[in-house]
Amino acid sequence: MNLDFSFYNWDLISNFVLKGLYFSVMLTVVATIGGVLLGTVLALMRLSGKKWLDKTATIYVNGMRSIPLVMVILWVFLLAPVLIGRPIGAEVSAVITFIAFEAAYFSEIMRAGIQSIPRGQVFAGQALGMTYSQNMKLVVLPQAFRNMLPVLLTQTIILFQDTSLVYAIGAYDMLKGFEVAGKNFGRPIEAYLAAAVFYFVMCYALSWAVKRLHKKIAIIR
Repeated sequence: MNLDFSFYNWDLISNFVLKGLYFSVMLTVVATIGGVLLGTVLALMRLSGKKWLDKTATIYVNGMRSIPLVMVILWVFLLAPVLIGRPIGAEVSAVITFIAFEAAYFSEIMRAGIQSIPRGQVFAGQALGMTYSQNMKLVVLPQAFRNMLPVLLTQTIILFQDTSLVYAIGAYDMLKGFEVAGKNFGRPIEAYLAAAVFYFVMCYALSWAVKRLHKKIAIIR
């Protein structure tokens, strides 16, 4: 087997790969923001002390974490149009799926971060007359966010890798861009190898940056 990567050039990357890379990055950013927001709500529900809130959030989190992501992607893509009566497209379906799915993982990170804050600080906020929401907003969550920032970023890197699964519903992500480029030039094997290298370089660089950040935060403490 003779491998030939000579067909790769900037024109090819800009015409095929960058479009998919843009969607993969956009999906990662939107799913991270949405997942953290929804995950925070789920974490607060589990820590609220109210049984019905705790039970509801627990069922959602454990249910999502027990199902493969690719199955959730397919379910939303196939069932959402039936429920709302019109197609929503692969890209919109992917965004909805990733926010809903990643929220289950981010909620556990948020819950662990909140629980890492000494109870004495919570009691101090209560002594100052703060409400529960004020205590969380001004005292607990800012400190918890700093504690769990490296873990949140690591989960975001995993999320970026998982965006390649939208390939299953035909969304034009970075992997799809490489595949289309490979088909156009009759070099599918080289295209998939190039995609693997691209994912590796990006994720390795991001992981290195997260480790540096983690060390910096540890020194500040």
